[in-house]
Amino acid sequence: MDNQSFVKAWKRQVAFSLFLCSWGWVSGQLRYSIAEESHPGTVVGNVAQDLGVNLADISRRRLSFGSDGSSRLFSIEKKNGALVVHERIDRESLCGSSLSCLLHLEVVAENPLELHSLEIEILDINDNLPSFISLNQLINVTELFSSPGVTFQLETAKDLDVGKNGINEYKLNPNPYFSLLTKHRMDGTLIAELVLEKSLDREEKAEHKLILTALDGGDPPKSGTTQITVNVLDINDNAPVFDQSHYKISILENIPLNSVIIHLNATDLDDGSNGEILYSFDHHTLPSAKRTFKINSKTSEIVTIDTLDFEDSVFYELYIKATDKGSLEGRCVVKVEVEDVNDNTPEISFNSKSNEVPENAPIGTVVGFITVRDRDYGKNGDIRLSVPPGLPFTCQPMSQRYALVTSGHLDREKLSQYTIKLTASDLGSPSLSSQITISLNISDVNDNPPAFLHNVYNAFIAENNEAGRLLCTISATDPDEGSNANLIYSITDSHIHGSPISSFVYINSDTGNIYAQRSFDYEQFQLLQITARVEDSGSPKLSSNVSVFIFILDTNDNSPTILYPEYAGETVAQESIPRSAAAGYLVSKVSAVDIDSGHNAWLLYSLVQSASPALFRISEYSGEVRTLRGLHETDNTEHRLVIAIRDHGEPSMTTTTTIIVNILDDIAQESPKSQDFLTNAKSTPDLTLYLIVSLVAISAVFLVTFTILLVRCLRKNYDSGCGFCFSDKSLSTTYMDQYKPTLYLNTDGTLKYMEVRMAPPEAPGSCYPACFPPATDIPNVTLTNLLNGPITDVVEHTNPSSDSSLLNETNQVRC
Repeated sequence: MDNQSFVKAWKRQVAFSLFLCSWGWVSGQLRYSIAEESHPGTVVGNVAQDLGVNLADISRRRLSFGSDGSSRLFSIEKKNGALVVHERIDRESLCGSSLSCLLHLEVVAENPLELHSLEIEILDINDNLPSFISLNQLINVTELFSSPGVTFQLETAKDLDVGKNGINEYKLNPNPYFSLLTKHRMDGTLIAELVLEKSLDREEKAEHKLILTALDGGDPPKSGTTQITVNVLDINDNAPVFDQSHYKISILENIPLNSVIIHLNATDLDDGSNGEILYSFDHHTLPSAKRTFKINSKTSEIVTIDTLDFEDSVFYELYIKATDKGSLEGRCVVKVEVEDVNDNTPEISFNSKSNEVPENAPIGTVVGFITVRDRDYGKNGDIRLSVPPGLPFTCQPMSQRYALVTSGHLDREKLSQYTIKLTASDLGSPSLSSQITISLNISDVNDNPPAFLHNVYNAFIAENNEAGRLLCTISATDPDEGSNANLIYSITDSHIHGSPISSFVYINSDTGNIYAQRSFDYEQFQLLQITARVEDSGSPKLSSNVSVFIFILDTNDNSPTILYPEYAGETVAQESIPRSAAAGYLVSKVSAVDIDSGHNAWLLYSLVQSASPALFRISEYSGEVRTLRGLHETDNTEHRLVIAIRDHGEPSMTTTTTIIVNILDDIAQESPKSQDFLTNAKSTPDLTLYLIVSLVAISAVFLVTFTILLVRCLRKNYDSGCGFCFSDKSLSTTYMDQYKPTLYLNTDGTLKYMEVRMAPPEAPGSCYPACFPPATDIPNVTLTNLLNGPITDVVEHTNPSSDSSLLNETNQVRC
């Protein structure tokens, strides 16, 4: 049969095999057949179609072979999933003389990960001729023992092909003396024996030449020949005879080299050289047996000359020939059975297309496939596979392999890599084991939102700042990695008094720095509350919010405003007192306010210009102008007083006013009261009322806001508490100088002296954790003191005096 007709027959066989292997597909195993010597590119079958993979999904599933060495002979086409021949296939080099030639491959499909078994049977074609080792075989026979029916062993022909393409028939050329007898050995090999049909007579014919032909079962058959020469000898009465015609022994596969496995014995009744026996292997002994065993030609001891392996061969047939000097032969067969011992450690292989597992993989996710094999037999080949305890992975048995699957939840932030030591142990005695180490990386998914370092941020900035000034830096962390940890900062949209928050501040999306967009005015805003947002770049995006409080600190940018006496253009205030006024007479009361806060709003009154400095004085704190002595007749009737009102700011700001005091003789003697001056100022109610209402309202709002903030901060843990930020290092000197001893009235009527000490800021944009004692411990701490910096010391004094002993520190509360 030519190659083309064979391929057609092979195609019919492939179709029939696929039909019969439908059960194998259900079990996850495919089987194909292909003839040897098929040309590269020959289609074996369509793996994708047989696995149920749609044509549109072939590129996504990425079908490929595992790590088996036989996979080099085949390839899977990416466009249609067809299994094709890649290299020349020679069945004889792959499987030798074995009747069945099966290649076991593994097909890996991804997305999801699957492993399928694939068997490819290599079919034999008749591409080898039968051949004999010897082209000329010599047989010596004596005429005395040449009775009809005597048989002679002949050399067996070899054919690398198997099955019907192997040796199928022997033929002998026709002759009147000999015929041919064929039979099969235990391994199925066909052997031939020469049978004597007619007695030989040396004097009639001393030599017979025969032609032995071996034919295989191919179509057409191929053949090989050898010549047989039969020499007729003179009489040698007796041939050697073995004690038994068949021997059977069992040996362990780990028997040492040069061990004697049997001692044979053959006897020859002849004397002299005709009775001397030599032992040897005859032609029927396979070369593999001759490489493993050796027979001593004189002693007949058979010893091992090569290591035995139960996994390679479980038995040997040794055909022994005993020949005397007269060329007579005796034969026997020694059957050697090899017994298995536990001498092979289990073999482990791990197959996976990726060494990464996503941390959100559900329980039962297949990570890879494990193939274990032990070449031993019985219990020696039974394997148990174990995974170290405490790992979120387990091995699930499958057909001929195991699947490594997740058995617990994974968290990359806790452990980003697992090192798994798989141990395979057989059940032999003693048990043998082997290990394989698998490293699996846990890939990140965006399962953690960003977290700010503080629960709330506080920033402090003096008013009249320049635009672009750094207010505060917010910072967040994300335990994820890669783009899942790439943080973007922003400010949520909101409005303050109708203006968008973006007109007040902006934030650097990369660094979290918050900057002022404009110059702030303390008298307009004391507190800006914004919500900052941080978002990662994962999918889906996760975010967190945090509140940022920006406190506007007062600077001395407003001069005191005089409420009384009212100033109207070029008119100078006039006051009249009787000449009879005594010392301490209330001449007038200067009233002023400063819309700044704290020390910047504390006012001091002073008399800067007077023609009679010994006649009038002004109270430094109340602004009351009184006489120092009684008036004399010689005193002028008009006195011009220039009064300065100065605040405590740095630098301080001053406002002056002028009062003309007229001394009259007939003015009523009733002494005016301080509130009368304010009553007289009702002629300009708008300015006074608006200033007072505005100041009270601003102070009340700021007090409520800051009290709420203070209570929130006190409730937080110190480590994750408020972060205080100062935008300007100059605040350290400006506000450090502004704390002064202050007197307060207790509820029981006693005076209490409170001193609040402020720590200077360290650097622009720096943040400081703040710590406050409970509000009940410092009931009289003013807002101005709290705004000037983080509190370091609060010193409380009861019943203070006016001397320097007020500075002695008692009842300290330290943060």
